[in-house]
Amino acid sequence: MGSCIICGTDVGGGRVCDSHQEDVVFDFRGDSPDGLVPSRFYRGVVDGYAEFGVFIDLAPGVTGLLHRSELDRRLDSLDWEPGDEVFVQVKGVRDNGNIDLGWSIRQTDREFRGVLVQESAGEHLPDEGGDADESDDTGENSEAAEPTEETTEPVDEDDEGDEPDADDESEDGDTTAAEVADPEPDVSDDEVEATAADGETDNGAEAAAADGEADDGDEAAAADDETAADDETPDRVSITTLGDAVGESVRIEGEVVGVRQTGGPTVFEVSDETGAVDVAAFVEPGVRAYPDVEVGDAVRVDGEVESHRGDVQVESEALVLLDGEEAEAVRRRMAEALTDEARPEGLQPLGGDETVAELADGLLDAAEAVRRAVLESRPIVVRHPATADGYVAGAAVERAVLPLIRDEHAKSDAEYHYFTRRPLDEPVYDMDAATNDATRMLQDRDRHDEKLPLFLLVGAGSTTESADGIDLLSVYGVDAVVVDAAVADTETRDAVDTLVSPELSDVGGDETLSTGALVASLASAINDEVRADLRHLPAVSYWADAPERYVDLARDAGYDAERVAELREAVALEAYYQSYQDKRELIADLLFSDGGNLAAHVSEQFREKLETEVETADANVVTEAVDGVEFALLDTDGYTHRYDFPPTPLLLDDLHRRRADGEPFATVGVGTDELYVRTTADVSVRDVAERAAELAPKADIATAGVREGKIEFLSGERDAVEDAVVAAVAESF
Repeated sequence: MGSCIICGTDVGGGRVCDSHQEDVVFDFRGDSPDGLVPSRFYRGVVDGYAEFGVFIDLAPGVTGLLHRSELDRRLDSLDWEPGDEVFVQVKGVRDNGNIDLGWSIRQTDREFRGVLVQESAGEHLPDEGGDADESDDTGENSEAAEPTEETTEPVDEDDEGDEPDADDESEDGDTTAAEVADPEPDVSDDEVEATAADGETDNGAEAAAADGEADDGDEAAAADDETAADDETPDRVSITTLGDAVGESVRIEGEVVGVRQTGGPTVFEVSDETGAVDVAAFVEPGVRAYPDVEVGDAVRVDGEVESHRGDVQVESEALVLLDGEEAEAVRRRMAEALTDEARPEGLQPLGGDETVAELADGLLDAAEAVRRAVLESRPIVVRHPATADGYVAGAAVERAVLPLIRDEHAKSDAEYHYFTRRPLDEPVYDMDAATNDATRMLQDRDRHDEKLPLFLLVGAGSTTESADGIDLLSVYGVDAVVVDAAVADTETRDAVDTLVSPELSDVGGDETLSTGALVASLASAINDEVRADLRHLPAVSYWADAPERYVDLARDAGYDAERVAELREAVALEAYYQSYQDKRELIADLLFSDGGNLAAHVSEQFREKLETEVETADANVVTEAVDGVEFALLDTDGYTHRYDFPPTPLLLDDLHRRRADGEPFATVGVGTDELYVRTTADVSVRDVAERAAELAPKADIATAGVREGKIEFLSGERDAVEDAVVAAVAESF
């Protein structure tokens, strides 16, 4: 019979009982998946990535798949490289030999309670031979049969100070921990009194003579102890200096901004006025340390600075919950620093754009909100349309914010944790998008004690179609900032905390402002150090007729007209595919790092696909004249590939540009239950929808996206809607 290395319980075979199977990590030395035990945790090596997960080698020739659905984070945020040692759980082995793996929150030996080697012949400790189990079965090897510190807990500084319970006793009646701590033999009370009396008789004079010296010595020792204690108490240091203090004992004070429980220590993320750092506190594996400390509490931490997997971390020796004046001092210090650091000094619009300059106050408010979120360790979620203009705007903010997050947080993956960019299929923040966001933020709050995020909506959220989505966020008191180059609807101006949008009178002539241009100036206010990286983005955000100031700015940055066009087209193509993904690294390569090959290659695909679709559409356009207005009508159901590139709005934009010759002209693309309107005049799509609803009252006509010129209706009334919209557009010229 063997014994469990965790609790010492007799087991029929192996070295761990059923109740502790998941407390041990196994090194698999077998050559077939059939030897793996479901639910056990195994050490493995990263073999490589696939779109759907990571392949992990558990042994030579034994490889399993850790599917992305099993991860507790996004696949692209994993910092694993091929060859890295990792820990995974075997979920099961299929009949065909495929191994399904699960995520392990424990990623070091010390976070497990023991390590075993699993071979076809049995299980044994790493420092034992493969036949060690046979001697254990006899019960004669007391060292192997009884759990010891070496076999029950990995040696680690996290376990320092743990004492065995006084009443713990080995199964065969060996000496208890209490007896080891107090090995005095049993004596009677009479013997104690007699011994004391003898001592007084024999040594009374010496004791009396030594009294004075003892008293003086005690006082000196006490003074020395007090001085030593004062010397050992470290001075408070700022978190931003911890990178230079690895191996040293420090004291920090700040606010808890996150708590997560691992299979080993409890990790508190603590932020002060300079930055944030992880603090590891250990009681026993998987047990919550300091359960009274929650997010938002002010704390003092004494501990040693360590480098953990490349990140700075403090191993806590003491974590004290502050209250009263001490807590107030911490919060006041952080608030003062936050106010000083969050507000940008001023706004310098890119290209000297006067329209942007007129929006300076709102842009500075938006920049302050973003910077404050970074300093408060509050996640930032950016929502933008999945268009070239939307992606340029989102990428501009991303370029500005990520360096600030890296400066603020010691963790190398903080930029993925505290910044998320989620493209929208349409430039409307509707209930579908808001419900998705609310679900995620509430899960993160309840599961990981995260703060509710700041939502930054660029190029979306300023129309009445977004009102319901904004209202859902407001129910939870979530801060929302909306930045839109188009004129916002009156109803939405009071619905969000900060709204940046030009008034109708501010936009003059034919030079309308793009969202990418507006947000690029916002990004430069958020982080002036990346200003040079942003200079070409406004020109990229315009499909046609970019203002000359932005064309010149891009040229000065090294981007001529051809290069700008390539970037715009490449981003537009990538924006369409996997539209719900941010494609952070790919977009960054295109806009900021590409030497020319990537953008040129993707741009060529864009042009080929668009040209093929436009030729097909153009050959099937029906033209007609109504009240002096020329119309190009296209059946988008019959003559476009609706589920391939280009999307219908982009196709109609290009078709309209090619056919419009300056005369009163409109292009209308009609689908099953939606249509898009493009005109050469400044026609209100909302007014067109209202008038068309009067002409076709049974069709339930309504605007679905003012920015895209999109109108929805009941499919059964399609013909009546087409006639009504054409008539309404003609009246609007």
